[in-house]
Amino acid sequence: MIQPALPLHNVVDTSGWLEYMTNGPLSNLFAPAVENTHLLIVPTVSVLEVFRWVLRERGESDALRATAMMQQGVVVDLDAALALKAAKLGNALKLPLADSVIYATAREFNAVLWTQDAHFAGLPGVEYHPKYQPPKGAT
Repeated sequence: MIQPALPLHNVVDTSGWLEYMTNGPLSNLFAPAVENTHLLIVPTVSVLEVFRWVLRERGESDALRATAMMQQGVVVDLDAALALKAAKLGNALKLPLADSVIYATAREFNAVLWTQDAHFAGLPGVEYHPKYQPPKGAT
């Protein structure tokens, strides 16, 4: 008897979280990953980045609400083993530090990484949606 495939977990990059939380033009593309909290893996560095951005743009109360939403998934701490994997991936793929942690976390959990960041485009296990660019001349 063939066993059905287990559902994949999801990791949402900071760009995806912010698109979803600000109800951006592509927020609906990130909704399945964000809203299926039983499959959601959240790297602590994503919590940091989202909190920092929302704190700067909208204040502490909104930042706390945003990170409370994120914590409905399974929050994964950055331990030494994951840090080393992130360093190797970041070095090999030329990823910024936080993005290397996010990608390493996705790989560690065999999760799909949902993002709008172009440097992830084409990498295995990535669901890449380019940022919306309004047509030239649109206001």
